[in-house]
Amino acid sequence: MNTVAGVVARNARDRPDGVAFVEAASDETLTWAEYDTRSSQMAATLRAFEPGARVALQLPDGPGVHATMLACEKAGLVAVGIGARAGEREVAHLVDRSGACTLFREPPPLTLVGEEHPLGTDDLWFLNSTSGTTGLPKIVMHTQARWFAFHDLADRVARFTEDDVFCSVLPAPFGFGLWTAHFSPAIAGAACVVCERFDPAVVLRAIERYRVTVLAAVSTQFVMMLNSAAIDEYDLSSLRILFTGGEMVPYQRAKEFEDRTGASVLQFYGSNETGALSCTTPDDPREKRLRTAGKVIPEMHVRLLDPGTGADIAMTDTPGVPAGKGPTLCLGYYDDQAANDELFTADGWMRMGDLATIDADGYLTVVGRASDVIIRGGKNISAAQVEDEVGSHPAVALCGAVAVPDATFGERVCAFVEMRSGHEPITLDGLRAFLEARGTGKELWPERLVVLDELPRSSGGKVAKGELRALALA
Repeated sequence: MNTVAGVVARNARDRPDGVAFVEAASDETLTWAEYDTRSSQMAATLRAFEPGARVALQLPDGPGVHATMLACEKAGLVAVGIGARAGEREVAHLVDRSGACTLFREPPPLTLVGEEHPLGTDDLWFLNSTSGTTGLPKIVMHTQARWFAFHDLADRVARFTEDDVFCSVLPAPFGFGLWTAHFSPAIAGAACVVCERFDPAVVLRAIERYRVTVLAAVSTQFVMMLNSAAIDEYDLSSLRILFTGGEMVPYQRAKEFEDRTGASVLQFYGSNETGALSCTTPDDPREKRLRTAGKVIPEMHVRLLDPGTGADIAMTDTPGVPAGKGPTLCLGYYDDQAANDELFTADGWMRMGDLATIDADGYLTVVGRASDVIIRGGKNISAAQVEDEVGSHPAVALCGAVAVPDATFGERVCAFVEMRSGHEPITLDGLRAFLEARGTGKELWPERLVVLDELPRSSGGKVAKGELRALALA
């Protein structure tokens, strides 16, 4: 039963007319029986591919992407999940690097159902991308077992029932979206509201219309909901939990959300790679719940490592790099030994890219980042990747990308550039038009542009990012 195919078949048998998915804007619904049957009919089409083949999916975040992911599982294929907003070069990179034999941008056609040879819980089931600190995205390898383990942790915190109604407004192919839309609702036998495109007013309407009890959104999204003029138009009292994260949770806005709705704002601290290392619970005092990342999870065996030496740091107020080893870890990066060597310690613990402290009571607090990543609306954006894209402009001699604080998105991308001799300074609009023509994903487009005569350098000759961050703040 520890596969999505298994729990969907159970739900289709026990509650065939129960709602599995509903799309927030169109109110399109998919029952458990329809979800099971449609995915099997798609799987019959997909069995034209060899078992174990990779099949790339770039679909809107509606019911169709979940049916297609389930069809791949039933056909014994490994789905390669690509975000709907990914640029053409990123898509090409992920398809090529994963060895995908085809790319679906709409669900596959339906065929008469035949014999199925589904993937098992410990098989390689899914590949998705993650933002690294250099180059194009790396590819993360997933089993279903890790997400069933994650569900068990979430269920321990939230005590899900089949009467819950989930609403996941996150991109389906990434970790946060996977467990809150593809796994936990199905395992609990609960309905899930999804959004092909996030719109605060549409989500607020859906919460009232479908009496949503469990909302999943990155911090930027729930802040946008609070900022929406529609916030006072709808009854949000059905909510009991908001799972958030992906970036720093803003204390005052989280407190406002709790006060408005009566829901508890909770988070799991982790990543697409690690799953979860710590979590908050409804039983935590509000100050701990909203100002820390919660207590470390015992079965994840969390350690703090010295960022320079890699040696263990005692659980004190000394910042270190969190690392864990337990059931929610991914298998590592696909076909990338160098990246895996950075991800894992020599004795098999998986590292995060943050600096954190763990207090005497076991509460983890993130105090900074060990890697050069900008977190915009919960999306990790590689500063090095932005610099590479902007630096491809023929007029740009050098680029340094840093985060600038933003009240809505947490951080935005700011690019500092030094021009090539003989070229006129570029404009932000001109740069963005160049990147669009280049096929660069929109998340890598700078939202601020500063042209300097010369970028500041460190004593080692590198661009002095600390000075750029100070300039960005100014």
